[in-house]
Amino acid sequence: MQIYTRTGDKGTTRIIGGQEVPKDSLRVNAYGSVDELNSWIGVTISENESWPELNEELIQIQQYLFDCGNDFATPEGKGEYRLKQAAIDWLEERIDTYNPQAPAVESFILPGGSRLASRLHYARTVTRRCERHIVSFMREESSSPVALKFINRLSDYFFAVARLANVKVGLSDILYERSGKVFHDESELSKADLKDD
Repeated sequence: MQIYTRTGDKGTTRIIGGQEVPKDSLRVNAYGSVDELNSWIGVTISENESWPELNEELIQIQQYLFDCGNDFATPEGKGEYRLKQAAIDWLEERIDTYNPQAPAVESFILPGGSRLASRLHYARTVTRRCERHIVSFMREESSSPVALKFINRLSDYFFAVARLANVKVGLSDILYERSGKVFHDESELSKADLKDD
């Protein structure tokens, strides 16, 4: 099978439905960023020796990301979006499972620690960049709101799972030295709001 088509030699590509668009369009940047993230997860899986049970879950995320990429490559009215709310529900369940297994977050955390945690933190930042491309694209064109929500939640997932990856090998989070308290209870927020007034 020949893998090159020469159709992109002039800087354009065809999206779902047959429309030809520039390769640097907001749409292509959106689904291209999803592809980059998916590839990084593949690297993470291939080098994960400290928590091999996580790999099956990361492969499931790769499946969902392929759905996201498909959705962002599909102009409105040219096909059904593949990613469903169930994917977001699944991510939130995983986050809610992992988050209590790491110490409470009271200050900003530097990305790092174990090799796996470092890769997962990097996945989080790639996810955020991906999200920025998607937001720019969706400001101009309609696309799957579910896929955007999934990407937003995915960065939270990578944060939670990166912290737990450190816990599993006995490493502590690396705290930002000049960080104030990250989360406040409602009474503290109320006092802060009054003080600012």
